[in-house]
This record gives sequence, structure tokens and C-alpha cells, in this order.
Amino acid sequence: MKRVLLLSGLLWLGLTGAVAQQPVKWYSIEEAFRLTRSEPRVLVIDVYTDWCGWCKRMEATTFSDPVISEMLNSHFYPVRLNAESREDVVIGGHTYKFVDNGRRGYHELAAIVTKGRLSYPTISYVDHQGRILDAAPGYKTADQFKVYLAYFADDHYKTQTFQEFAASCQE
Repeated sequence: MKRVLLLSGLLWLGLTGAVAQQPVKWYSIEEAFRLTRSEPRVLVIDVYTDWCGWCKRMEATTFSDPVISEMLNSHFYPVRLNAESREDVVIGGHTYKFVDNGRRGYHELAAIVTKGRLSYPTISYVDHQGRILDAAPGYKTADQFKVYLAYFADDHYKTQTFQEFAASCQE
């Protein structure tokens, strides 16, 4: 029995590795919301800054994982949002702007999708109607991130908390 599980696991890894060599297709937040009109999906928003070392590490490791890129491209609209961008963002007729705050400022949209907790990296999950489903701060390994993606891709967020779902994955 262990051999069968091992072989099926290796086969699965081989197939996903062969199929999922595509990098993540990142969208602007405006593009992602436009796309939700014809095909509703959850937006996965990577809130980062240029100076954040953990953000760079997550980009180099987690987001380059072939299973992660396949899940993101197939089930979500992935968005990268620089929390310190000075460019205006227009969504639904509302303009979100950079807020000058002393030495470093922040973008209004970053503050909204992180629920006011500006720490980097933060991955925010936003539904097609603009409701913030969750904002998960901190670096996530590929294995940790896969649990979040499964939670949102399969709509488990509609019936249970993330903690309940993550605990059921441990069993």
C-alpha cells in the first residue's frame, strides 16, 4: 500500500511539474476586477514593497513553485500591489491614491486590502464583489500557501474558518 501511495505521489509530482512550468500571470488590480465581470474568481493580492526582503524571498521561492503558479493561474486572479506605489488606481469610479506619511507613505488600496495592518508581505483574498475575505500577513512557504489556495479555490471559506480547514488538512 505504501508503494502505491509513493508511486502515485511521484507520478502526481511529475505530472504537475511537467504541466505547470508557467510562471504566475500577474494582473493589475484594475484588470483583475474587469475580468471578474465575465468570470468571477477570488483575487489573490500580494501586497509588497520594494525594500522588503521577505517579499523578495516569497517571490523567488513560493510564487515560483510550479504547483503554486498552476493554482494561481487556474483558479484566481493574482495581483501584485506595491504598497508604496504613487500611481492612482481607479476601480468602479473611485480613485485610490498614495498617502504621504512622513518618510514613507502608503497606498490607500494597500491599507484597505490589508485591513489597515500594513505589514509586508501580506496576501489578501478579495472576492469578485470587492469584499475582503482575509488578509494573511507574513512570509508563507509554498506548502503553507497551498493550504490557503485550496481553502479559497474550493470555496471552503463559505462554510468554515481557515483554522478549521487547516486543522482538517493536518488529519
